[in-house]
Amino acid sequence: MGSHKQQKKLSSQSKDSGMLSKLNLNAAGIDIGSEEHYVAVPEDRDKQPVRKFRCFTADLHALAQWLKACRIDTVAMESTGVYWIPVFQILETYGFEVKLVNARHVKNVPGRKTDVCDCQWLQNLHTYGLLSGSFRPEDQICVLRSYWRHRDNLLRYASSHTQHMQKALTQMNIQLHKVISEITGVTGMRIVRAILAGERNLLVLASMKDRRILCSTEDIIKSLEGDYRQEHMFALKQAVELYDFYHQQIDACDRQIENCLVQFDSKVDIKINPVPPSKKRNRKPRRNEPKIDLHTHLYRITGTDLTKIDGVDVMTVQSVITEVGLNPGSFPTEKHFASWLGLCPDNRITGGKVKSSKTRKVVNRAAEAFRMAAESLHHSASALGAYYRRMRTRLGAPKAITATAHKLALIFYKLWKNGESYLDPGEDYYEQRYKERVVKNMKAKAKQIGYSITLEPLADCAGS
Repeated sequence: MGSHKQQKKLSSQSKDSGMLSKLNLNAAGIDIGSEEHYVAVPEDRDKQPVRKFRCFTADLHALAQWLKACRIDTVAMESTGVYWIPVFQILETYGFEVKLVNARHVKNVPGRKTDVCDCQWLQNLHTYGLLSGSFRPEDQICVLRSYWRHRDNLLRYASSHTQHMQKALTQMNIQLHKVISEITGVTGMRIVRAILAGERNLLVLASMKDRRILCSTEDIIKSLEGDYRQEHMFALKQAVELYDFYHQQIDACDRQIENCLVQFDSKVDIKINPVPPSKKRNRKPRRNEPKIDLHTHLYRITGTDLTKIDGVDVMTVQSVITEVGLNPGSFPTEKHFASWLGLCPDNRITGGKVKSSKTRKVVNRAAEAFRMAAESLHHSASALGAYYRRMRTRLGAPKAITATAHKLALIFYKLWKNGESYLDPGEDYYEQRYKERVVKNMKAKAKQIGYSITLEPLADCAGS
C-alpha cells in the first residue's frame, strides 16, 4: 500500500516537473487584421475572454481600455504588412509592453485555424514566455527611418520617369544614350531641355556637351538625328516634368531629415572635436546623396566617424543607423548583430550532421547597405579590399560580397559600441595573414607524414 502511494507521488512529481511555468500571467494575444483585430486575455479576467475590435481609432482606444480593465501588462501581436503600426503605437501610449512577433514563429497553430484560435494561441505562448518580439528601435529613430524610407521610395519613383524619358527618345530614334553615359547627367539633361524648348539645330545641341565628355561632337550630332514626332515629344515633356517634380519632393524630404537629425542628442561637441578630415580625397558625392551636411550630423550623434571604414560612406551609415538606432545595447554581442542582419551562416544540424549552413533569407535594409559597401571594395587599395578580392577568387562574387559584408558589420559594431576610430591595417595585412596560414598548414601536413619544412628567403635560394 505504501509503495503504491509512493509511486503515485513520484509520477505526479514527474508530471509537474515536465510542465512549463507561466512567466507572463498578465499576457494578452492579438491577431491583427486589415479590418478587425481579435484579442484574447486569460479566461479568468473577463466573461468573454476573446473579443473582436474594428480597426478605427476609437475602437483601438476601446481595445486598450479593455486590456487595462483586464489587468493586462504585456501584449503579443502577430501581423503582416503595416496594419500593426497603429495598434502598436496606441498600446505603447497606454503603457503596455508590446511585442511584435514574427508570423513564421507562430504559424503552427494546432487544430482548425481561425482568427479566434490564432489570438488564443498567441496569448498561450506569450503566457509561457515562448515568444520573442521583433527588434524595433526607439521612437525618435522610427521617425527618422520613416523619412529615410520615404526618400528611397521617391528615388525609385524618379528613376521610373528616367526610363520614360529613355523610351520617348528611343521611339524618336534619338540615340543620345549611346554616346553619353546617362541622359540624366549634366550633358544629357541640358540637351533634353533644349530639345523641349524647341531647339533643332544639331550643332547647337552638340555644343552643349560637358568638357568631360569623351565622345566627339560629330558622334553626338549623329545620335541626335531622329524623328521628332509630336506625340513622343509630349511624352518626353511629361516625363521630364515628373522627374523634376520628384526631385523637388526629395529636396523637401532632405530638409525634413535634417530637421529630425538636429533634434538628436550630441555625443561629441563638434566645436571642440570637429569632424576628422576624410581620407577619401576627391570623393565624388553620389548622384542621389542628400544636399545636407549628413557627415557632420552622423559624426555628432554617433560619437565616431564611421565613414573611415573602407567602402562605407554617409549613405551607408545613414541607412544602417536608421534601421538599428543609436543604442548598441540592443545587440549583446557582434554575433547577435550579424545574426540579426542575416550575414552569418545559419547552421541547420540534424542527426549530428550539418545539413545546411547558408545564410538566412531576410529582408533587411541595413544588410543590403553593407552588401553594397562590400561590392564597392573591388578596386580598393585597403585591407578590406584585399580580403574581398581573395574571397572573390575562392568563393565567387555572391559569397565574397556576403563574407565582406559580414566583416564590415563586425567592424561597424565595434566602432558603434566603443566609439573608436577605424585604422586601416593596410593592403598587405590580409595577404600576410593568408601566407602565414598557408605555411602553417603546410608544416602540419608535412609533420603528419614524417617530414619538416624549413623556410628560406627566395633570394638566398636563387643565389645558391
